[in-house]
Amino acid sequence: MKKNFLILFAFLPMAAMAQYHSQVWSPDNGDGTYTNPVINADYSDPDVCVGASGTDFYLTASSFNCIPGLPILHSKDLVNWEIVGHAIKKLTPDSVFNKAQHGNGVWAPSIRYHNGEYYIYWGDPDYGVFMVKTQDPAGDWSEPLCVIPGKGMIDTTPLWDEDGRCYLVNGWAGSRAGFNSVLSVRELSADGTKAISDPVIVFDGGNANHTTEGPKFYKRNGWYWIMCPAGGVPVGWQLAMRSKSPFGPYECKTVMATGKSKINGPHQGGWIHTAQGEDWFLHFQDKGVYGRVVLLQPVHWVDNWPVMGVDKDGDLCGDPVSRYKKPNVGKTYPVMNPVESDEFNTTVLGKQWQWHANYQQNFGQPTPYGFFRLFTHKLSESFVNLWEAPNLLLQKTPADRFTATAKIKFASKADNQYGGIIMMGMDYSALVVKRVGDVFQLQQITCKNADKNKPESVNILATLHPTEKDKIPYQPAIYEEIYLRMIVNDGKVNFSYSSDGKSYKAVGDEFTMREGKWIGAKIGFVAEENNLKGNSGYIDADWFRITK
Repeated sequence: MKKNFLILFAFLPMAAMAQYHSQVWSPDNGDGTYTNPVINADYSDPDVCVGASGTDFYLTASSFNCIPGLPILHSKDLVNWEIVGHAIKKLTPDSVFNKAQHGNGVWAPSIRYHNGEYYIYWGDPDYGVFMVKTQDPAGDWSEPLCVIPGKGMIDTTPLWDEDGRCYLVNGWAGSRAGFNSVLSVRELSADGTKAISDPVIVFDGGNANHTTEGPKFYKRNGWYWIMCPAGGVPVGWQLAMRSKSPFGPYECKTVMATGKSKINGPHQGGWIHTAQGEDWFLHFQDKGVYGRVVLLQPVHWVDNWPVMGVDKDGDLCGDPVSRYKKPNVGKTYPVMNPVESDEFNTTVLGKQWQWHANYQQNFGQPTPYGFFRLFTHKLSESFVNLWEAPNLLLQKTPADRFTATAKIKFASKADNQYGGIIMMGMDYSALVVKRVGDVFQLQQITCKNADKNKPESVNILATLHPTEKDKIPYQPAIYEEIYLRMIVNDGKVNFSYSSDGKSYKAVGDEFTMREGKWIGAKIGFVAEENNLKGNSGYIDADWFRITK
């Protein structure tokens, strides 16, 4: 493990840490331009607001079942972003979300600043519309409040009017509501805590704009605006609608589509008006196994209609840009990127990490000694594959091509305990160290169609002798200190390992990545066992590094 002086580093405040620079993706070209995506990671259904200062921008995104949820990202220029926190620590009801609930939970949130407070609204398709608020988006948020109970309501956005009245627009999940492609508006109480009117359908996508969803609600120059995608996630387009009343009727135009660009289906996002008078639109692009990455588009207004991206053919419908000049925000800010690597040198888990269910203390805990301890989770008696595992410690993939390496020390107190690294999705593959008797096996565990309850396959790659053994009489552990690596290249994963961190040996079969349920594939740690009694084993994760 690391030298003792790193212990002191554990107590440094997070604000004192240097800005993170990714080795594998940075959108800021350093010449006044940027390259999309501005966030090359799975921040699905992003929304953004201008903060209290007028010069800070805050973004949140869908987190589904992953906890902590509702990630909060901050930027000063809409190009360079950092993760500053999360708005929710767990999902309710506990009886449901203490177990892995792939694709459920937080769908398509919106973030707004109003009257000195930041608000986030989202729809849980099974339980209703929820809200949290705070005065400090990087700090603690209030406990979730159910504003409207019920099934099927998703993609919610509030709008506070000049007279103090509050309105909410939402879409509908066909899987729960029995219908979709329509948008509804209702009035909320002025404090945004409850509905005070019934919903009104203000738009029906029909055949021309099927799969209308993800609406965002705005007011500009006396007009009410709803901006939303239609046509489906991979291949859709952006709509803008306007009305003189929040309840319509609305005129509608297509304001951005793929056109001649290589950016497929520019999907839902958020409009920003800066202090310098510029307009921008942050939205996602579906990149399959890599999830839904975040792109930034310029917005120009023509005849009181927005044109997003660049209008190359004069039809007032823009094409998304791949490279463009950075927003004018009054000054130049340092290059920074969302954190990927982790030295585990603080007593707080890095903000890039999420669990696959509500956190339990026996999943794992940080330490002041330069490592994070992840305990082996006792799998169910009916275990088939890791789709059930709530304790997967994962983060988003950071680029199309990268190398992820972890140094771990695995401690096992009983047979069949194992731990290592994993690429997790509806198909998954993991490189793990597993105890078998008095030795360890290096194994590749792979599962195809995990979401359909298909069994794993195991490939035994090597026998490893313990690097250390306990001398205590009660449940002595044996240990394996090892370096595990995955190399990711355009959706393909290859594993290797090392005993010294210098010379790596390629092992196992090449794995083809597959996305998760509404999310991209994720990378990180796995630690499990099928012993229902006795003490857990554990991984001491010394570090996890993302490199080229």
